[in-house]
Amino acid sequence: MNKFKNSLKFTLQFFFVIIFFSTAEAKNSDLLAKGKNISNYFSGILSLNNNQYSESYKYFNRLSDLERSHSNFGKRYLFTLVNLGKINEAFHFSKKLEKKNQSTFESDLIIGIYYLKNEENNLAKKYFLKIKKRKTEILLNSFIIESLLNWVGLDSTNLNSAKKKINSTEPVFENLKRIQNVFLHCYFNDVNTDVFFKRLINDKKIDFSRYNYFYANYLYNLGRIDDAKKILNSSTELYPRNLLLNQFKIDLVIENDFKSSFNCKKQSNVIAEILYITANAFSSQSMYSHSNFYLNLSKYLNKDFYSFDTLLAENFYKIENFNKSKKIYNKIKKQGSVYLWYATKQKALIFQKEKNNDEAIKLMTKNYEKLKYKNIYDTFDFAEFLKRNKKYEKAINYYTEIIQLINKDHPLYPETTDGRGVVYERLGEWEKAEKDLLASLDANPNQAYVINYLAYSWIEKGIKIEKSLKMLEKANNLKSNDPYIIDSLGWALFKLKKYEESKNYLQLAVQLMPADPIVNDHFGDVLWKFGKKIQARYYWNYVLILEETEDDLKNDVRKKLILGL
Repeated sequence: MNKFKNSLKFTLQFFFVIIFFSTAEAKNSDLLAKGKNISNYFSGILSLNNNQYSESYKYFNRLSDLERSHSNFGKRYLFTLVNLGKINEAFHFSKKLEKKNQSTFESDLIIGIYYLKNEENNLAKKYFLKIKKRKTEILLNSFIIESLLNWVGLDSTNLNSAKKKINSTEPVFENLKRIQNVFLHCYFNDVNTDVFFKRLINDKKIDFSRYNYFYANYLYNLGRIDDAKKILNSSTELYPRNLLLNQFKIDLVIENDFKSSFNCKKQSNVIAEILYITANAFSSQSMYSHSNFYLNLSKYLNKDFYSFDTLLAENFYKIENFNKSKKIYNKIKKQGSVYLWYATKQKALIFQKEKNNDEAIKLMTKNYEKLKYKNIYDTFDFAEFLKRNKKYEKAINYYTEIIQLINKDHPLYPETTDGRGVVYERLGEWEKAEKDLLASLDANPNQAYVINYLAYSWIEKGIKIEKSLKMLEKANNLKSNDPYIIDSLGWALFKLKKYEESKNYLQLAVQLMPADPIVNDHFGDVLWKFGKKIQARYYWNYVLILEETEDDLKNDVRKKLILGL
């Protein structure tokens, strides 16, 4: 399927380029007249579109002076250079464009960032002002420029006037204004900085958990070490999976070996964080090349802030450039035990995507045992991994270890009892499984998937079907249009011989999840009950050719094809 998608993508891109060269813009492409140049440019575009920056660099580098007659080349080449971390080279190419009166948004931004990095703020401001005069269709770009201009001009202003400028930004960027206001107070060493940090991190409507790190870091830089430790202790209880906070806590509280990689009194550090926020926004819109562009500028401004690499690795993972993603995770894992475990889990996911389960299991087991500081969340993640990989006996041991350490009101209790219950069920130990699943629901009654698992298990055993139906109706209200729950609901109705209602749910489940073996098997059964035997056999035969169909289900289906229900 992936090969087909890639082939289709390549074909569409090919036709795009062919059409492109046959339009009016092609008349300016004198340097593209040669077949070799066209081939290199075409290959470079395809490589860049697929986020294969080393490849696009190789092809574009063969096209000297193409920017003179083809304006889009400059922008694409700059994206390639920045995404390879070649910022100095991108700066010199941008200056080359400027001399030829071919500057772009990207080239002026790169020049401005370069001067900012080298603390030449007046020169940086000059280029940011140039960008402001350009029209942009991307709203985020206008936010970036306003922010950059505000921060490079701080040396000639005071806190109040700086706040006025930041607060005049578009209302749509309200939360980003709040973040910048906190950094402004920090930059000017204002007495109210603590107040502004606390207002931000205590906001219950928006997730500002990341800024607990910056608050603790601010306190650390002031020498208020005990206050920094208090923030870390309280925030890691609230956000036990936050990488930045957990690694900071180990470095400062446990090992007493923390080196600050962020200083709010450095404009370059603050702007690096603003660019990171921008990169995050582009990533959430699946604009990974743009996201990587801003991430690499962030890293250029603050090369020591390793948190930026987590998003970069994630971007490459999402576009299935697994080799690049793994290289970044190999770098991340050197930043401490928290990042080691995070990188291990991510690399294990990649190995599984690559159908290399044995390597994934080996890696997870080795690095879990190596972890110097294990918490219950690390153990839970390992138990979940073992469950997914059918290492059920080992998983039970780790689930049990967690359950013995926590109370019933702990957030992990319902998840852990659910996990162990599922494992017991798959091992055929139903009494233990039922007890754990009920315990999970007792701790948190509104877990739609736990309700579904327990109710479906009862239905399969031919017990408590009426109760299961009511539970599944509740689950369906909690998670509407979930195909697994809809299938279970239809199956409960089938077992209660309410075939008309059952057919409606099972047909919807097939539409939502057409490649699921169990859903297709269930729909075949209900069709048989309606006398539609040819259609029923069609769905049963389809079950036999699906890759995910287990052997037991295949045997049952073969019997039905011969004997019917």
